[in-house]
Amino acid sequence: MGFTSYKRGKEGEEKAVAYLIEQGFILLERNFHSRFGEIDIIAMKDEILHFIEVKYSPKNDAEYFITPQKIAKFVKTIDYYLLRKKWQGMYQMDAIIIKGEKISYLENISIWG
Repeated sequence: MGFTSYKRGKEGEEKAVAYLIEQGFILLERNFHSRFGEIDIIAMKDEILHFIEVKYSPKNDAEYFITPQKIAKFVKTIDYYLLRKKWQGMYQMDAIIIKGEKISYLENISIWG
C-alpha cells in the first residue's frame, strides 16, 4: 500500500469515527491488531459490541473490497478479541463504506460470506 492510499484510508477512518459518534456509538478501540488481522473500529451502542471494517474509495464501489477471505480473517480477529476481553454479550460485524463524501453503514456483514 502506497502512502497516498494509506493516507486516504486514515482519512476514511476519521470520517467513519465522526459518523459513528454522531449516531450515538461509543468508540472503544481503533486499529486493533492480532496475528489474525486487524479491526478498524470497535464501538459500543445499545449494549452491542460492533466490529467495524472501514472501506474508502473516491471512485469505485468500496464494498467490493470486502471479500469472503477478508471476512474470514475478520471473524478470526473478532474471536481473538472476544476471548481476550472475555466478552460474553451481543456483538456484530459491520462495515462503513465511504465513496467520496457519501457514507453508508452496513450491518451484519457476516451474512455476505
